This record gives sequence, C-alpha cells and structure tokens, in this order.
Amino acid sequence: MKNPFTKKSGVPGVPVSKQHHRIRIAAITIVSALVLIGGFFLWRAGSVMDKISIGKGGIFSSVMKSLPGAESKLKGEEDGRINILLLGMRGEHVDGGGLLSDTIMVLSIHPGDGKEDKSRASLVSVPRDLYVTVPGTSDKQKINAVHYYGEQRGKGQGMEYMKQIISEITGQPIQYAVTINFKGFEDLVNAIGGITVHLDEPFAEGLQFHEPQVCDPYVYTVPTKPPQYQNKWYVRQDGSRYITKSYLLCYNKDEECGGVFELPVGDSQLDGEKALCYARARYKSNDFERAKRQQEVIKQIKTQALSLGLLSDFTKIDGVMNSLGDNVRTDMEAWEMKRMFDLYQKIGDAALTQKVLDTTEEGLLYHPENSAPEAGYILLPQGDTYDKIKALFSSLP
Repeated sequence: MKNPFTKKSGVPGVPVSKQHHRIRIAAITIVSALVLIGGFFLWRAGSVMDKISIGKGGIFSSVMKSLPGAESKLKGEEDGRINILLLGMRGEHVDGGGLLSDTIMVLSIHPGDGKEDKSRASLVSVPRDLYVTVPGTSDKQKINAVHYYGEQRGKGQGMEYMKQIISEITGQPIQYAVTINFKGFEDLVNAIGGITVHLDEPFAEGLQFHEPQVCDPYVYTVPTKPPQYQNKWYVRQDGSRYITKSYLLCYNKDEECGGVFELPVGDSQLDGEKALCYARARYKSNDFERAKRQQEVIKQIKTQALSLGLLSDFTKIDGVMNSLGDNVRTDMEAWEMKRMFDLYQKIGDAALTQKVLDTTEEGLLYHPENSAPEAGYILLPQGDTYDKIKALFSSLP
C-alpha cells in the first residue's frame, strides 16, 4: 500500500491535500494583509480624498493602486511633465457668476530623475478675458465662461471643457484639474494659520467692494450719500436724447472686504478672508496685476505649509483636506493625490517659474480695438493663433 505521507512532490510527513490547504491559507493571508494596507490608506486619507474627487476609479481602484508593488504612476509622469489646471470661482449657487472660472492657472510639474535632470515647476496664469470657442460648439465666449457652459451639459463637464480649451491654447495635454471656490480658499488659508505678504508700497482697493448698484429690497439697501442715480436714456432719430427713468443707487448692506480694502507697507498677516480680498482685488490695478498677486499668494501658502510640516507627512493633510469640504473638486483619484504628494516630497522646494499672459510684447496677447460691442473687453493671441503661446509652454523649464 502507498504511504500517502511520502509523495515525492510533497513535504515529508504532510499530506498533499493539507499542503495545498496551507498554501491557499498563506496566499489568502498575504492578499488580505495587502488589502488591509490599502484599506488603512483609505481610512487615513482615501475617505477624505474621495470626498473631493470626481475621478471615476473609486475606492477599489485606490485600494489596488495602494498595494505594494502596484504600478501607480500619474498621467504624464513617464513623459516627465504633469500639467494641472487650477481654477478659482465664487462657487455654485453663489450670486455674481458662481460657476465662472475667473482664476485660471496651469501648474506644470517636472519630477526629474533625481540626478542630472533636476526637478522643477512652472505656474502660468491665463486671463479670464481671453476670447475662445467653447468646445464642441461654434460659440465665441470669454474663457472664464467655458466652465459654466460645460456644467450646463452635465456635472463635472465644466472641468473637462476647461481642460480641453486650455490644451488647445497651450499645446500641452492637461492631465488633471482642481477647482476651489471662495469658501474653500478662505478655509484653506485659515487651516494653515494664515499667510504673510510683504508690500513695498501700500495697497488699497476702494471701488471693487464698494461699488453701488441699483437699489433693491434685499442686498443693495444702503443709499449713496449724496444720492447717485443710474439713468435710462431714450435716443431720438436726430441723435438727441433724454432721460426716461432714473434709478437710485445703493451700497451692499453686507459689503465684501469691508467696502474699502487696504494693506500697509511691510509685512501683513492675512487670514482667509483678507487673503481672498487681496487675491480678488483688481479695479484699482488690472487682471494682470491681480494674477501676479494670486501667484504670490499661492507661493506663500506653499511656504506656510512647508513650515508646518504639512508637505512632509501625508497624514497631516487630513485635517486640511477635511476643512475644505465640498468647496474643492478634482478629477484625480485618491491614489493619484497620494502619488502627487509622494512626488512632491522628492521634488522638494523646486524652482518655480512664474508667468502671466498679458498684453505686453512678452505677454503674447492683445486687445482688438474694433471688437464687437456685445463681446465686451476681450483678449486675443498675438498673430491670432496660439503658436507663440504653445512655444512658450514648450520652452518652460
């Protein structure tokens, strides 16, 4: 009779069936441990990240990508350039064009190889008045309206529309996008304890947040002193005209930024509300100067985050991300956000090249003098093509 305990292919003294059983248990144990590791990541970060992500992979994708040895590279990482579109807006259901993306920036990250190819990054601001064709249509609109039109087609489409038009303009694939509204920006700055800005000259914005509008019983309820009016005119065939009606003007009963926003020379500590006012102000300067201030504010947020150690320990970001709630959205999946954090740790405090597209010779845009009145103030690319802008993005270090 054959001894079942001495089969050559087995372990002496252990039945083959039991060997297979133990192998299965060991395999299940290993897989379970790996899934628990991924689950721990999701518990610590994924639940928070999933809240702000509109990515399509979901929790299962994040678990699998977080397993040791799993291939988890970002789009564009293999090519050495990851382009992220940053959009700022008032926020959905907020008066004053809540879905218009009035802040538009492209952040390009070059991870480098850790050797001769050094890590670096660039940040380019695109003005909201750039006149473009809305993707999938023949309609011409200012670029800040593209996000709104996309959202009318479906939730999350605004981000996709903006990525598409920015890709056409820059000649670069835009792999990811992030949107943040006013509330999210304030919460972010407050969560890191505020930021410090240094000014060589005093800064004041006395019109933008104190501009009178036609009085109404809800918001604009404080009459101007002395009284100011907005007149409605009738123009006769001979070119003469007369006033048909006058509307009393009022100030907002809850004026933003205190009505008149001012900062002195030197260092100023800004909380979320003041940082937002500083980043939004533009009437006494222009959109281009505002874009430069916004880039400096982003740098100061990064500096403050570094000083707190937030960018050296992923678990420390949980509280910050939680505070942003429904005010930030991205098409990155949770594992991609974690990978981005890991890449940043390798990059460290890399050099940042900053650029604002404007109407200077180097700014590559111009304002057409004879544009259609209904279009308002618009900007077009020099030469009426995006060639120079594409060359700029290709040349960025």
